[in-house]
Amino acid sequence: MRLFLTSLLTLALSCMMFINNAALASEVDLDAGETVFSANCVACHAGGENLVNPIKTLKMEDLEKFEMNSINAITTQVTNGKNSMPSFKGVLEPEDIVNVANYVLNQSENGW
Repeated sequence: MRLFLTSLLTLALSCMMFINNAALASEVDLDAGETVFSANCVACHAGGENLVNPIKTLKMEDLEKFEMNSINAITTQVTNGKNSMPSFKGVLEPEDIVNVANYVLNQSENGW
């Protein structure tokens, strides 16, 4: 019985550590997102604009109009690309894509 309880406690602690590490890994880093944006996005999207397609800016009004006003939508767009926007899948790490999506939405919410 003692061995069973020790094993159960070890398993519980391991699960808690895993969950805690997963939470830390998924924390958003807006500074890292800004760095990714500056290195990969600013050529077309400086100041939240869109030099290729001016009606689809990164400003909240346009993000809402085109249903791109969520982390999921922006992450999907950055990952897969669409129309004239290239895919960054395999170019950026998934964590970088999440960080840049959060940065874009944060900037949009604050008016760039």
